[in-house]
Amino acid sequence: MLIATYDQTLVVFSIVVAVLASYTALDMASRLANAQGSVARWWLVGGATAMGLGIWSMHFIGMLAFDLPIPLGYDLAITLWSLAVSVGASAYALWLVSRPSLPGWQLLAGAVLMGLAIAAMHYLGMSALRMQPGIDYHPGWFVASIVLAVAASGAALWIAFRLRNEQRRTRHMRGLASLLMGLAIVGMHYTGMAAARFPEGSVCGAVRAGGIDTQWLAVLVIVTTVATLGIALIASLFDRRMRERTGVLADSLADANQKLVQAALHDPLTQLPNRMLLQDRMEQAIKRAQREGRAVAVIFCDLDGFKTVNDAYGHQLGDRLLTAVARRIGALLGPQDTFARLGGDEFVMALTVDSPDDALVIAERVVEAAAQPFLIDTAELQVSASLGIALYPNDASNERELMAHADVAMYHTKQLGRNGYTFFTPAMQVNANRQLRLLQDLRKAVERGELVLHYQPKFDGAGQGIIGVEALLRWQHPELGLLAPDVFIPIAERSGLILAMGDWVLDQACRQLRQWHDAGHEQWSMAVNLSPLQFESPALVTTVRGIIERHGIDARYLTLEVTETTAMKDVDASLEVLNSLTAMGVRIAIDDFGTGYSSLLYLKRMPAAELKIDRAFVRDLENNEEDAAIVSSIIALARALNIKVVAEGVESAAQREFLLSQGCDTLQGFFLGCPAEAATFGSYGDQAAA
Repeated sequence: MLIATYDQTLVVFSIVVAVLASYTALDMASRLANAQGSVARWWLVGGATAMGLGIWSMHFIGMLAFDLPIPLGYDLAITLWSLAVSVGASAYALWLVSRPSLPGWQLLAGAVLMGLAIAAMHYLGMSALRMQPGIDYHPGWFVASIVLAVAASGAALWIAFRLRNEQRRTRHMRGLASLLMGLAIVGMHYTGMAAARFPEGSVCGAVRAGGIDTQWLAVLVIVTTVATLGIALIASLFDRRMRERTGVLADSLADANQKLVQAALHDPLTQLPNRMLLQDRMEQAIKRAQREGRAVAVIFCDLDGFKTVNDAYGHQLGDRLLTAVARRIGALLGPQDTFARLGGDEFVMALTVDSPDDALVIAERVVEAAAQPFLIDTAELQVSASLGIALYPNDASNERELMAHADVAMYHTKQLGRNGYTFFTPAMQVNANRQLRLLQDLRKAVERGELVLHYQPKFDGAGQGIIGVEALLRWQHPELGLLAPDVFIPIAERSGLILAMGDWVLDQACRQLRQWHDAGHEQWSMAVNLSPLQFESPALVTTVRGIIERHGIDARYLTLEVTETTAMKDVDASLEVLNSLTAMGVRIAIDDFGTGYSSLLYLKRMPAAELKIDRAFVRDLENNEEDAAIVSSIIALARALNIKVVAEGVESAAQREFLLSQGCDTLQGFFLGCPAEAATFGSYGDQAAA
């Protein structure tokens, strides 16, 4: 047998190429596993070419390191066939490890097929020598090389599948694995070489046929292979960097998108769901209730007294109070319930329940929890909750009706005194519809000239007859007839229409006063009520001054009535407005005196010219000693402060006599004179004076 030798330099190069090819194979597997569509196909083609060339080059360099004492060459066609087999085996391996899963049977089958392909590549490369006589293979070493090829293929597939994810620890493991895989591939190759035996007198047929010379082929293969693997690795590194940057950008975009979704669907102050998310949750709850045969309860919650806290302590502390309320009420609800904030001090709860009693229990807990004091910094704040409850399917068939009916029930709770809860009933909807219709008609009432003023006379307690009038607003509705203020004023206040209506009343009253003065009633005064919204308007002082100048009246004949509760709401702000009005000569009357909580210190500071005793105290003067005592005390207090006293609601002679006996300055009531329109009031006033 011919004695074979090995070029140690080429052997080392074969090992280096094997390790480099193994690392490239693992990296290509990672690229392919994380790619999709046409990009994945390009990585499969490029990866199979680079990996196949690397494995083939390792085997071919190993064969070039092999030397016999005869000239050697290689048949080009067979050599290219062996390269094609290597590329095909690599493509199959990359495709296999890029699958979502790799069961044991598939791993075994893949190892056998890939091992046989690599063995075929090796022995095809050996046949490229075209030895004559043919190469004699040792059966044991031959089988061992195939077994080793299958085992190495199985290990390579398993390692590539396990290490295909892009992680820092994975990349370190991939380097160690490529070293082990490279040594396994080298071991398979040199085991196959050890199986080859060359009889004495053998010649290389490829040399005779003009085959490829081994000297320059070795250099060409090494350079081409290293260049190809290097390019593949550089492309892979570039792709990984791009993926990392893209991943960072994607994470940033995902985070930004999450924040946008959070902002779009949640209240920025309390982080509770907003109206949009609440609507979606309610629709889902209704569908779930339909499937499960259950009910959905919607509880509309409005905080009582929150505006007072906001005005007294500022919006910043008011916001903290809302957050505290949201936490306290939210703790009472289950994880499947929805608790949302609509805005301001309005909250909504959507619950899946089995019966109305379940909603009742939650409502009682919410009312009780909201009534407990909130300690924020050093301030102990007190609010309460008015709740309205509507149920699906009993009260509504969809989300919109549920919300509307719960809102109606909540306003009913407020009308009953607040700090409680009310279940929706159809009768409430009838009233709500009527209120809505009145609101729609009220918006057009001023334009249509439907608002009218009636005037009630005010009589001097010393018997000098009429000394002035109070302007009282009425609404001549085209269908419902003449409506009293208690029917439409609350609607106007809730909707904000009271501002425009109040300006109209003030303007018309001053215009009428000008006409009466011109008609000879120069000493008559005009009293006009200011709503809380009017009194809080920054434009009030400017508006009053403009109306007085426009109608040319003496300001001392105009009296503006402010309720005790309104005046005491924000004392400092009230004093500023009242002082500005009195500075231009307007008289101020504190209306409904005795029903609020006036401090005598603040009352002394108020530039009030009149106190109006509330009709509730006058009504039972004849039969109630406590009311008589209160009225006497108010008159005595006013005298001490040098303030005139007006008693309203005088409806009997006995009431008039008692008030006069106590020294009341001015009387007003149906017993003395009913409200009348300006057209009939003049003659009526003359008769009363006579």
